[in-house]
Amino acid sequence: MDMKTRHILECLEADAKITHEKIAALVGVSVEEVSRIIGEMEKNGIIRKYKTVIDWDLAGDENVYAIIELKVSLERSVGYQALVERLYKFPEVRSVRLLSGQYDLSLTVSGRTMKEVAFFVAEKISTLDQVQHTTTHFVLKTYKEDGVILHEQESVTRLPVTP
Repeated sequence: MDMKTRHILECLEADAKITHEKIAALVGVSVEEVSRIIGEMEKNGIIRKYKTVIDWDLAGDENVYAIIELKVSLERSVGYQALVERLYKFPEVRSVRLLSGQYDLSLTVSGRTMKEVAFFVAEKISTLDQVQHTTTHFVLKTYKEDGVILHEQESVTRLPVTP
């Protein structure tokens, strides 16, 4: 990938609403070239989706998020792909990642309540034949999402302790 294309993609990743005109000015190419490159990236599947990062807590519509680590056993000559395809089809699953280390896969899941997420893990994930062990970590607060800071630094309200 050339640097011009990389810069265009970085502009879009930082701000999905940025105009082709602004990208052209930042990168130093014509608007037509920006449009052509973006069209090619969309056609080739490099650009998958344009996304908005929403602070759901601030919007007053809270969801519960959890990170689920999975230890799995694989059948001979069958890799992770079949299991991963099954996992990412669940609407509760926001992301699936292959890991190195103690666990094989990491899922980010969402639900309306902790109980809903716990039942999803117990009934849909833990019951899969390949899943040997799960560990669930509930997200208590998100400070930064996709490079966007969601909560500014909180001011200290405690009085300082003096001798």
